[in-house]
Order: sequence, then C-alpha cells, then structure tokens
Amino acid sequence: MSTAPLTLVSHHLCPYVQRAVISLTEKSVPFERVYVDLAKKPPWFLAISPLGKIPVLEIGDRAIFESAVILEYLEETQPKPLHPADPLTRAEHRAWIEFGSSVLNDIWGFYVAPDASAFEAKARTLSSKFDQLERRLGAGPHFDGAAFSLVDAVFGPVFRYFNVFDKIGEFGVLSNKPRVAAWRSALAARPSVKAAVGHDYETRLWAFLRARNSHISSLMNPEEV
Repeated sequence: MSTAPLTLVSHHLCPYVQRAVISLTEKSVPFERVYVDLAKKPPWFLAISPLGKIPVLEIGDRAIFESAVILEYLEETQPKPLHPADPLTRAEHRAWIEFGSSVLNDIWGFYVAPDASAFEAKARTLSSKFDQLERRLGAGPHFDGAAFSLVDAVFGPVFRYFNVFDKIGEFGVLSNKPRVAAWRSALAARPSVKAAVGHDYETRLWAFLRARNSHISSLMNPEEV
C-alpha cells in the first residue's frame, strides 16, 4: 500500500476527475485537491501532464495522468477494491468503463451540436447507448448488483449531466428505461458521488452550457440557474 501523499489536479466540471474522486472517497484515502484553469494552463501543470489534460494524480514527487491509469493505480495500491475479484468479470467491467467513456464523448457531441438536426441525432445515439445499458443491468441497485464498482464510479458523473439537461427540456434520452432510472437514483444518493463535485457544480455547468453558442444553449432560459 502506498503511503505517499496524494494530490489530485482537477477541474470543477470534469467527469474524469470525478471518477478519481469517487474512487478515492470509496477507499477512504486522504488526498488534496488542486484546481487548474484549463483555458490558462500553468507551466507546472503542463510539466506533469504531457497531454495537457486532467486529472493528474501526484504521488509524492511523481505524477501519473489519464483517468483510467489513475483508477488502476488506486486499485493496485489502496484498500477496498472496486473491481470484481473474478478476472473475466473484471475484464467485462473494464469494457463497460470504456463504454462509459464513449457515452461521455456523445454527451459532449450532444451539448456542442450546432443545430437541431445534429442535436436530435446525438440524442438518438445517446438513447441507443442507454438502451444497451438497460438490457445489461440487473436487479441493482448498482451496475452489477449490490457491490459498488468502478463502473458505477464512471456513470455517476455521466448521470450528473442530466440533472442540468432535465432543467432545459425533455429530450427522451433516458425515457422508458426503468433499470437505468433506478441506477441513476441509486448513484445520485451515494455519498461518494455527491461529494465528487462542489456545491456550485450545477451553476457552473449551466453557465458553461449557456456560453457554448450551440443548439442546447438556445433552448436555455437565461433567467434560470
């Protein structure tokens, strides 16, 4: 088990940062959180993040980047594993984590879509992916039953976007998916998922979406936060 102090270099809205925070919280591992402005990346950050992306986990005087690498490092060095013990099930979970990353890419395409046609196409793509999850999910409350896993850590931030999207309109992405809805509710109530963002997360995300000059920003009520 690693005993070096941990610092998580973060951004207020990044879902990949949230994955690491959830993992660290579930494992009861103390860490410091430092935020960077990605529009004005400081030299010290670029020195430890060759791709200029977050999160970065500093372990003493060393650093690792890429969220998937950070999650695996925490699994290897910290208590309370979030991966299943069975190798095949663990591999399956890793595959669904990649699926979660593809969902985040589609969410990005959803909120940057420049017009109604592109927006509706991306909404259909997202709906189709959640249909796949609906077929995969069991009795819950988590992705694979009672135990909270890294797949859950990945999808907590995914569902958090919809807390704000739902204030803008009903886009049908999560409609008629009762297992997905139950999973979303269970993750929203999880203390580690709640604690992964600041109290002003939704206000920040609202402002971020309003500034996109995209189709979704044209649907937002300027007086609502």
